[in-house]
Amino acid sequence: METPRYSPPAGFIDLLVDAVCAVDADGRFVYVSAAAQRIFGYTPEEMVGTRMIDMVAPEDRARTLAAVTNIMGGATLPHFQNRYMRKDGRRVTIMWSARWSEKDQLRIAVARDISDHKRSEGRQAAMHAISEAAHTARDLATLFPMIQAIVAQLLWTPGFTIVLRGANTAPMELAYHCDEFGQTSAALTPAALTLCVQLMNSGKPLLLSAPGMHALSLHVPAPHSPPSPHWLGVPLVSGSGAPGALGALAVARPPEMPPFTEQDRELLQFVSIQVATAIERTRMHEQLLHLAQHDTLTGLPNRQLFHDRLEGALARARRAGSAFALLYIDLDKFKQVNDRYGHAAGDLLLQEVANRARQCVRAVDTVARIGGDEFVVLLESIREPEDAQTLADAILSALARPITIGRDQVAASASIGIAIYPLDGKSAKQLLKRADSAMYRCKNTRAAPATAPAAVAQAKLVPE
Repeated sequence: METPRYSPPAGFIDLLVDAVCAVDADGRFVYVSAAAQRIFGYTPEEMVGTRMIDMVAPEDRARTLAAVTNIMGGATLPHFQNRYMRKDGRRVTIMWSARWSEKDQLRIAVARDISDHKRSEGRQAAMHAISEAAHTARDLATLFPMIQAIVAQLLWTPGFTIVLRGANTAPMELAYHCDEFGQTSAALTPAALTLCVQLMNSGKPLLLSAPGMHALSLHVPAPHSPPSPHWLGVPLVSGSGAPGALGALAVARPPEMPPFTEQDRELLQFVSIQVATAIERTRMHEQLLHLAQHDTLTGLPNRQLFHDRLEGALARARRAGSAFALLYIDLDKFKQVNDRYGHAAGDLLLQEVANRARQCVRAVDTVARIGGDEFVVLLESIREPEDAQTLADAILSALARPITIGRDQVAASASIGIAIYPLDGKSAKQLLKRADSAMYRCKNTRAAPATAPAAVAQAKLVPE
């Protein structure tokens, strides 16, 4: 029995969930079915006559035009994906099945909205990317640009700000900030600052278009000032269950871009959970690394970190043909301070010695504690050996000032030995040995011993 052919009635295509479109050789829509309004936000009447490429998201236009060239050349692209700008400003991801009709001189295409699917894919990709960033970042300074790139790709937003809750004296500290145009900045704008404070205090997300900024008194623009950006912010909640927000995460778009949506808010809230976990993990890694490389009493680099920096200084000096100095410092009569005042007083003395020595050097130099009462200074890039002598004199002068321990005034004295690269050695072992020997010669040849701990020993500096 022959099955009769079926001729669909008028309007049949308009019943389809997917949109059917026809585009002429000039790239203009000449026909769209009714489903286009649900997908693109425009009525078919509004779309007919419009250039297709004008509706494509700017970041996808180049590859869309390349695909059009292939289709008009005879290729069939059954699963091509790109992003379109809806009438309300939102981006939608479309999967196209398209071909060229040579007879009709038209591109016939079927459009399916896969935005929800892509959004779900984006969440998973962002979750994995942030987790990977947390494992590869050395510290927060390297983590935050990586997170910014992930969020920017997910929400198409150039502005990005992270602030973290600080100590009691600094309730909020800026961690990373890019304005709505993607320019990094060392300071928050007044609007961003107020928004982040409100996020941390309320613990609730905020989605604000430019007019909303004024309505919530987050930003009062000066006369003739440029329009405010769109903002979306969420608190960063600690995964450890600690009370209060860990910090705040905010993103921004220029006012000419579409405002953020509730879907964007849900997406950023999901991402913020991963971001907070990444921050806590990186902070823990930083703390463990700091404990492994620093003296717990004084906070100075320990022997391990000092040797790493010394090897780095040697490599730089060899390449540049420059010189540097090592100062080996040993406190005099330190045991008598411990015996007379107790070990707690000795600890306070060591901490004060560390602080004063650190204040005498430049940011590029290193002061390290390598033993009980032994310190070493790496003085980088000196011009003359006398530079080391000048620093040693400054350290002795700083230590000569009385140190208050409880009700007593204690004066620290020290013996200092100096070694100069390359005059006194060309390896770390040689330089440390020469500086140590010079320090003991200084200790053995200085003036009569001081009455510890009240007087100051006038140590002589004996370069080896």
